[in-house]
Amino acid sequence: MKYAVDVNGTRIDLSLAEGGVQLGGTFVAAHLGELEGTPVQLVELEGEVHRVVVRAGDTRGSYTLWIGGHRYQVEALDERTRTIRELTAGASKQLGPRPLVAPMPGLVVRIHVELGDHVEAGQGLVAMEAMKMENELRSPSAGTVVQIHARLGQAVEKGALLVELA
Repeated sequence: MKYAVDVNGTRIDLSLAEGGVQLGGTFVAAHLGELEGTPVQLVELEGEVHRVVVRAGDTRGSYTLWIGGHRYQVEALDERTRTIRELTAGASKQLGPRPLVAPMPGLVVRIHVELGDHVEAGQGLVAMEAMKMENELRSPSAGTVVQIHARLGQAVEKGALLVELA
């Protein structure tokens, strides 16, 4: 699978390959292991082992990595996700605020906003429990909360309108 990876603003295109990664025309032997119960990953590149502390970011594919005392902001997206994000970025600005809808059936466990609150794109609005996992549902766009349809403890179906923005 091909990925576009941005590291501190520098884009790197890579492909996963058997036993490593393909960077341009160069194969790099790589193996990944984890220290269970910790955010530490052990990354072996060309026979050299590196300890990498990984923290997931606020958006899909974003991470903060600490390697040898240095901090790196990383966004790693597969080709399909990156293309969809690029194509919809302009459209979301043109369409204005979009409502938050339930991506799956679940139970509303927290509501983080009130009527009149101004929210930014990506800000957490509602927390749902689905399949015994809690999911933070984030605003698809910036706007002002004009209607909250979700109620604490309410079971909702996929596609249910939760929060309207204007």
